[in-house]
Amino acid sequence: MDRSKQLGEESVGKLLLKFSIPAIVGMLVNALYNMVDRIFIGQGVGSLAISGIAVGFPLSIINMAFGMLIGIGSSTMVSIKLGEKKKHEAEKILGNAIVLVIFVSLFISVFGLIFLESILRIFGASDATLPYARDYMKYIIGGALLQNIGFGINNIIRAEGNPKIAMTTMIIGAIINTILDPIFIFAFNMGVQGAAIATILSQTVSSTWVLYYFFSGKSSLKIRKENLHLNINTVKTIFSIGMSPFFMQLAASVVTTLYNNNLIKYGGDLAVGAMGIINSIIMLFFMPMFGINQGAQPIIGYNYGAHQYDRVKKTLKLAVTAGIAIATIGFIVIQCFPEFLISIFNKKDAELIKIGSHGIRIDMIAMPIIGFQIISSNYFQAIGKAKIAIFLSLSRQVILLIPMLIIFPPIFKLDGVWMAGPIADVLSATITAAFLYKDMKLLDKQEIVLE
Repeated sequence: MDRSKQLGEESVGKLLLKFSIPAIVGMLVNALYNMVDRIFIGQGVGSLAISGIAVGFPLSIINMAFGMLIGIGSSTMVSIKLGEKKKHEAEKILGNAIVLVIFVSLFISVFGLIFLESILRIFGASDATLPYARDYMKYIIGGALLQNIGFGINNIIRAEGNPKIAMTTMIIGAIINTILDPIFIFAFNMGVQGAAIATILSQTVSSTWVLYYFFSGKSSLKIRKENLHLNINTVKTIFSIGMSPFFMQLAASVVTTLYNNNLIKYGGDLAVGAMGIINSIIMLFFMPMFGINQGAQPIIGYNYGAHQYDRVKKTLKLAVTAGIAIATIGFIVIQCFPEFLISIFNKKDAELIKIGSHGIRIDMIAMPIIGFQIISSNYFQAIGKAKIAIFLSLSRQVILLIPMLIIFPPIFKLDGVWMAGPIADVLSATITAAFLYKDMKLLDKQEIVLE
C-alpha cells in the first residue's frame, strides 16, 4: 500500500502505533543529546559546569524554535497536501523548507556568535558560569544548520509516511554523541568544549543521513531544482502552521531565562544547575508525548484533508489517552525517586541533590494534566488551525506561566519558582479542554453534513 494512502485506510490504532513508536524512540533519543552531555559534564567537570550548560540552553531552544517553525510547518502542510492528492504542491513545500532552513540557520549562527557573551549574560550567566556557557555554546550555535536539517527537515520524512527512517535519523545521532562524549571530555580532557564538539559531530552525521534520503531517490517526494527557491505564498503557509511550535519553543526560551534569573536570585548558581538537571529528567517523559504528537500529526492531517472526521477523532482520543498514561508514569517515578534521579548527574554535591530533588517534586506535581494539554493543543496544529494552536501553546508557556514566575518567587522565594509551573499547567489545561470540546462539536456537525 502507498505510504500516504495507508493514512486514510489502515486501522487508526495500528497507524498510531506504527507512527508514534518510531517517533517516541526518536524523541527519547533526541532527549539524550542534552542529558548525556549533562551527565558526563556533571560527573567529569562539576556542578558549575552543569549550571553553565543550563544558562546556555535558552539559546539552543531559540535555534530549535526556528527548526520547528520550518520543519513542523512544512511537514504538516505536506501531510495535508498528500491527503488532498496534491503531490506536486507537497514537493514545492519541501523545496522551500530546505532553502528556508539554510538561510535562517546561517543567520542564527552569525548573529549568535557575534553577540554570544552578551546573550548569555541576559540568560542568567554569572561570572562563575559564563566561561562554561561560552565554551559550550560557541560550538552549538555555530552548528545551527546541522541541527535544523537533522531535526527540522526530518519531520518531512515522517509526514510522507516513513517514520522508521525519521527514527533512524535520531538514533544515529544519539549513539554517536554518546560514544564521542566520554572520549572528548575524559580521554582528550576537553571538558564542556569536548561535549559540544561531540554533539556537533553527531548532528553532522544525522543531517547527512536526512539529505541522503531525499537525494538518493528513496523518498516519494523529489527535491526538484525548480522548487529550490522561496515562494512567498508557500513561505507564508509554512510559517502560519509552524508558528504554534515556534512560539512555544521561543516562549520556552523566555521562560527559561526568567527561571534562570529567579533561580540565581533565590537559590544561587546551584539552583540553576538543579533546574537544568530537572529539565533533562522531565524531557525523558515529555519527549514520548511529543513523539505521540508527531505520530498523530500526519494521521490527523491526512484524514482531516480527506474529510474522514471519524478517523480524526479516533486518533485524537487514542493519542490523548496515551499522553496522559505516560505523564502519569512520569509523575509516579519522579515523586518516588527524586534523589536517585538527580544524583545520576552528580553524586558528590549533596546540596545540588537536595535542591534538585525538592524542586522536581513541586515542579511536576501536575504532570498528568500536562499530558492532556500537550496532546490536545497539538491537534489544532495538525488540522491547520494555527491561531488556536498558537494561543493554547502560549497559554501554558507565556500567558499564564510568566505572571506566575513574577508573582510567586518574591512571596515564597525558591519554592515560589518551583510552584509557578504546576499552577500554570492546571489553568492552561482547563482552557485547552474548552477549545477541544467546541471543536469536537464542530466535527460532529461536519460529519452529519457529509452523510
